[in-house]
Amino acid sequence: MRISIYQLILLTIFTQIAFATTGKAQEVLDKKITFQARQETVNQVLTALGKLANVKFLYSSTIIQSDRRISVSADDQQLGALLDSLLAPLQLTYEVSGRQIVLSRAAGSGATKVTTITVSGHVVDEKGTGLPGVTVKVKGSSNGTTTDANGHFQLNVADGNATLVFSYVGYTNQEIALEGRTTLNVSLAASANSLNDVVVVGYGQQKKSSLTGAIAAISAKDIENAHGGATVSTALAGKIPGVTFRMSDGRPGASADINIRNMGNPLYVIDGIQQDAGQFNNISPNDIESITVLKDASAAIYGVRAANGVVVVTTKKGKLGAPNRFNVDAYTGWQNWTRFPKVTNAYEWQEAKVEADVNTTGVTTMTPDELAKWKKGTDAGYKSFDWYKFIVKPNAPLYSANLNTSGGSDKINYYVSGTYLKQYSVLGREFTFDRANFQSNIDAKVNKRLKLGMQLNGRLETRDQPGVPGTDDYWEARFAILRNTPMERPYANDNPNYPNNINHNTENWALQTKKLSGYWHSDWRVLQANVTGDYETPLKGLFLRGMFSYYYANQILNGHEYTYNVYTYDPTTQQYNISGGSSNPWRERTNEYVISPVTQVQLNYNRTFGKHTLGATALNERIERHHISNYTHAVPTNNELPLIFFSDMDTYTDVDAYENRIGYVGRVTYNYDNKYYFEASARRDASYKFDPSKRWGTFPSVSGGWRISQEPFFNNHVNAKAMSELKIRASYGTLGDDDIGLRDYAYLPGYYYGFLPQSAYTTDTYLSSVILGGQTVKGARNTGVPITRLSWFTSKILDLGADFSLLNDKLSGTIDYFNRKRTGLRGAKYDVLVPSELGYSLPDENVSSDQVRGGEVALSFRDTKNGFTYSIGGNFSYARQKFLDSYKPKFGSSLDHYFSSGEQRNSNLFWGYEAIGQFQSQDEINNYTINNDGQNNKTMLPGDIKYKDINKDGVIDNQDTRPIGYGTGKTPIMNFGINLSFAYKGFDLVANFSGGAMYSFNRNYEMRWPFQNGGALQKIFYDDHWHREDPFNPNSKWIAGKYPAMRFNDGGNSNYNKNSTFWLVNVKYLRCRTLELGYSLSKPLLERSRISRARIYVNAYNLFSIDNTHQYGVDAEIYDDNGLTYPQSKFVNVGVNLSF
Repeated sequence: MRISIYQLILLTIFTQIAFATTGKAQEVLDKKITFQARQETVNQVLTALGKLANVKFLYSSTIIQSDRRISVSADDQQLGALLDSLLAPLQLTYEVSGRQIVLSRAAGSGATKVTTITVSGHVVDEKGTGLPGVTVKVKGSSNGTTTDANGHFQLNVADGNATLVFSYVGYTNQEIALEGRTTLNVSLAASANSLNDVVVVGYGQQKKSSLTGAIAAISAKDIENAHGGATVSTALAGKIPGVTFRMSDGRPGASADINIRNMGNPLYVIDGIQQDAGQFNNISPNDIESITVLKDASAAIYGVRAANGVVVVTTKKGKLGAPNRFNVDAYTGWQNWTRFPKVTNAYEWQEAKVEADVNTTGVTTMTPDELAKWKKGTDAGYKSFDWYKFIVKPNAPLYSANLNTSGGSDKINYYVSGTYLKQYSVLGREFTFDRANFQSNIDAKVNKRLKLGMQLNGRLETRDQPGVPGTDDYWEARFAILRNTPMERPYANDNPNYPNNINHNTENWALQTKKLSGYWHSDWRVLQANVTGDYETPLKGLFLRGMFSYYYANQILNGHEYTYNVYTYDPTTQQYNISGGSSNPWRERTNEYVISPVTQVQLNYNRTFGKHTLGATALNERIERHHISNYTHAVPTNNELPLIFFSDMDTYTDVDAYENRIGYVGRVTYNYDNKYYFEASARRDASYKFDPSKRWGTFPSVSGGWRISQEPFFNNHVNAKAMSELKIRASYGTLGDDDIGLRDYAYLPGYYYGFLPQSAYTTDTYLSSVILGGQTVKGARNTGVPITRLSWFTSKILDLGADFSLLNDKLSGTIDYFNRKRTGLRGAKYDVLVPSELGYSLPDENVSSDQVRGGEVALSFRDTKNGFTYSIGGNFSYARQKFLDSYKPKFGSSLDHYFSSGEQRNSNLFWGYEAIGQFQSQDEINNYTINNDGQNNKTMLPGDIKYKDINKDGVIDNQDTRPIGYGTGKTPIMNFGINLSFAYKGFDLVANFSGGAMYSFNRNYEMRWPFQNGGALQKIFYDDHWHREDPFNPNSKWIAGKYPAMRFNDGGNSNYNKNSTFWLVNVKYLRCRTLELGYSLSKPLLERSRISRARIYVNAYNLFSIDNTHQYGVDAEIYDDNGLTYPQSKFVNVGVNLSF
């Protein structure tokens, strides 16, 4: 609360300062001016004075003869006195109206005074929302103004038939002839290709027209409709070419897997500071101004952590001169799982079990009469229970509300925002995710050279849920649906006061409540403060910038799993008897701190000399990170006390770690006549991870562009309306990566004390303790040979691209080809031998290499006809990894080479058997000459899977496998997106689609063999499988189906123990990510209120998916091969946008 109060005080002070000035004429004329001009035109002098005094000069160029040349010298002189001395010799006079100064010829000079007409109007976007800051100018003159915060403007013009030009960044310019009108309502259409848009790049900004790298950007407008959960990454699907996306987990607070060109985890930069994915995902989407993705060598300027691309996020700021504006964006919604595998009822389960028994042993213990009772399902002990309905609750709520205010004067601009989001799980109201965000961005002009800024970003992030045994509290719910049989029931005798003993009670969801099983609660408190200073030096074009950032994060986690009892009902005594429960209490607490100060000192130079524009940047960046963590585990003696006592404690882990990085950056840019562009940069980085001799690396890049459309020969042969823009570009650079799987300070000798961390082994492994002299002595182990010969992975990236604009700027697009070769990957030198008595082998070195190459294309079309505005956009990308070389590969034979070699082969191949059909009869099995099951086909039944004998040796074994799919658990190799928008008379419709292909889902475990773990039976196996006409008669007729005949939990059967094309799904999908219909209330409905904008909308996220996994009951972006991934949810939201 202290921070919030301080911010409110600052905001009050700044807004009072911002609006203290008035528009009185005398105040305008009293403004002090220091200015010099020698032999410049009247028009040039008036333009310069207008900027210095923050006024607009209105005049007719012909009447005042604005091309006359004059000289002016003023030193701290009042504007009024300066105008008097300047205009009198020119026989001109002036009048002041607000901040506008109207010029005319003096009386008796042979011309009359300029008569002005006041024109007013309202400028809106396609949705009818007022656009602030739109430039409104009289065509052919310097007379103009800008719209206010609500899109309104007022302008004095000298000619009632003048043409007004409306321009706004990101929108198509529009010219409107007045034709005597004094009131205008103008709707601007978003531009398909606005070359004047400013794009945030590494440590700076550039116009879109001058970009020479593969850089893509989206704005707040592109993500504002994505209400599909709690994190920013969910809004990126299908929006940016080259960004691969997979949302493999849909729990509250979950985020998507984001890659750039499938190169790996990218670096995130937020307001100039390098951060991790967690900080990126938990920014409030309402506070984001733009997201820029650096996909090629343009990322090299970020050095050691940028080899996989960079995502640059810029948060919103207020605008100088903009009035105070208050906005509300609030919505509420409901969530339901998209899909989850369906299971059978009790009768179907028992019938399939009869089949499995007869198929395996020829007999079953079930009788036809007993099976008939299960089919009837009404007798006691023969009722079916639906665990899905018991566990999954429909229409889980989601709430979000954002309040923000922004504005500015000529000295100060500000943006202050607060957001609260709460998301429930379909697993019940006790599984929740809460996040409160605060953002404050304030900039102040101290004087004409110095500007100071402060950015504060904070959040409180809470996850709260029952304390379910296991590492993932959300896991047991999904597992229970496929583990529990429909004969098992949650409560003994259906009495909710007595949880039933089902003999695997962790999956009894009746127990997994805070009251019975305990709690798990995590709070993250995060604050980041950036202080910036910008100084314009006396040397023209040279600017000095400094930034200090301080990041502080604290997590407090408390978990307590209770002991509890389960019961069995005795119908003879009508008693509930304790027959089991949990006797393994668990209490844990984590207290974690992350502190990261960052300093940046930057020198920027940019100046134009005629047709030559030269720019340069020099920067030093220092990044520190201090991680402190304490973990405590205890075995409590009761469920009531939350305290942890030493007598109960069995684990205490203490972490105190430092990270340090330093970088030096240099960049030079050159532009000739806005046609030829050149950029070169280099960064020299040092990382704490490596031995001092391997610590430093230099990462250079170079790029260039040629705007062919600016050439005379192009304009002489190509109609500008047909093709207005064509630019080709190329980039090449070297990037580094210090995330190579190396523990901190591995170059130093050391010891593991108490336990071996996950960085050393797959899981934490506790070392033995002994009692010596009555004292407990913890075990220790050395860390092995110091790793002094490992350094960066080095990536060299080539990108060739083109940007174009067609059909009078209505259609724009980009196309890119890229190739990244990465060297220095880890690998062992097997021919360097050490004695086995040493106890360990030599560490890896930088010896291997791989490659990612592919291409991408993006197209966008926008147009407006008769008030109907629409846009259609699409993008497609392909990025595939290939392993190139390892250290001196050797193989025993050509067959060994085929199966074992990765050299010059696509990475992430999925190997398996080719299923060539199913046995149609027992006679076919008896006469089949290939040993299909490894047991001379003794276990085979009609309907069982036949595999291809690739090497034709008569036996199906590992030598018959081949690549049959792509990597599982990976982002798609092919990604695509379709983005549509329509607007007409206050109504707007947005539809965004994304899709992927060339990745695999391997159906295994519960998704492959029936009755896995002795649990539930999936409905797809029951509905369509080979079975006998009479399940009790082993000699009855076989009926064909899709799936093999039933076995009971027989994972070793040849149908199930082989990865094959029968079970592998090479996924392809197209998903409707966002569908939103909105209506903006018209101005007449709002004019009596203080509301300047009101819009209501209905929004859906993940509404439907067209894919080839729906038949299996799983989402197309599923990760786990057992089908137990927490599915994505389908969201339906209603919301409102208000502006005051």
